[in-house]
Amino acid sequence: MKHRTEQQMMDLILGVAERDERVRAVWINGSRANPNAPRDQYQDFDIVYAVTDMQSMIGEPGWIDIFGERVIMQTRADQLDSDPPYEDWFNFMMQLLDGNRIDLTLVPLGLAAEVAQSDSLCRVLLDKDGILPELPPPSDENYWVKKPTEREYLCTCNEFLWVSTYVAKGIWRREMAYANGMLSECVRPMLIKMVEWKIGLDNHFRVDTGKLGKYIERYLYSDQWQLFAASFAGGNYEDMMKGLLSMGELFRSCGREVGEALGFDYPEEDDLRVSAYIRCGGRFEKIEELLNRARGPRREEEPAPQDHQTVVVQQEEPPQFRYRRMREGVK
Repeated sequence: MKHRTEQQMMDLILGVAERDERVRAVWINGSRANPNAPRDQYQDFDIVYAVTDMQSMIGEPGWIDIFGERVIMQTRADQLDSDPPYEDWFNFMMQLLDGNRIDLTLVPLGLAAEVAQSDSLCRVLLDKDGILPELPPPSDENYWVKKPTEREYLCTCNEFLWVSTYVAKGIWRREMAYANGMLSECVRPMLIKMVEWKIGLDNHFRVDTGKLGKYIERYLYSDQWQLFAASFAGGNYEDMMKGLLSMGELFRSCGREVGEALGFDYPEEDDLRVSAYIRCGGRFEKIEELLNRARGPRREEEPAPQDHQTVVVQQEEPPQFRYRRMREGVK
C-alpha cells in the first residue's frame, strides 16, 4: 500500500470533520505542530476533535474506518488503568497499514477552549462556531527543560548513586532481568534528567530535548554521545557493567557542571564510595583499597579531614565534556 502524503492525510482528517456535524472544531498538536521538531514520515498526526456527542462516537466507532486499514489500534478503553465512563476525553490511536499513524483525541465541546489553551503546541485547523480563543503561534515552550531546585538536584544524585549499587549486585548475582530493570527504570532516568539539565544550562533553559530525551544526541559531541550510547547494555553481564560505568562517568561530569553553575554541592564522597563499591567486583575487602587509590596520597601540609567534613577528591576523569549549542539560533 502506497504511503499517503502529509497533505493527503490532512485533507482526509479535515474532510471527516467538515462532514460530521458532531465535530465542531479541530486542532493539531505534537511534533507536526512543533516548528523545531525534525520532519519525517514517521511523525504521528496528533489531532483533537471537539465534539457535541462524544458518547455516540465512542459507542459506534465505525466512522473511523475511513482513515484506512489498520495494523493495530489502541483506545482509552484498552488501557488497564482507564475505566468508563469516558466523559472528559477519549482517543483512537491508529497505526495504519500505509505507515501513517493518527492519534485522534475526542473532547467534549464544553472543554474545548480549556484543552486547546493548555498546550503551547496547538494549531487550530477548523472552528465551525468560533468557540476557540485566539491562540499564539505553536511553540515548544511548555516542554522546555526546567531548572532544578537544589532538592531536585540532590535527590536525583542520590537516586542515581543509590540504585547503581542494586545494578552491581544484580550483575554479580547473575540476575539479568533484575539488574537490567534497575538500570533501565531507575538509573537511566536520573542520568537523562542530569544530562537534560546540563543541556538546559547551555541553552538558558529554552530548549526541548523531546520525550524520553529523544533529541539529546543533537546537543552532544561524539565523545559525549559515545558514553551515552555505551550505557545501553548488550545481552551479557560484562556489557551491562561497562554500561553502568559509562553512565557513572557521564553523570559525574554533568552533575559537577550543573552543581557548580547553580550553586549546589555535588555529592563527591558518595560518588567516590559508590564507584569503589561497583568496581570491587563483589570482593568487598577491596573497597577500602580502591578508595585509598582514588584519593591518592595526601600532601603533608593538608590537614586530615574531620569526621563531619566531606572529603572532596579528584577522581579519574573521562575526556572533558564539551556541551555546546549545536543548532544555530538557540540562545
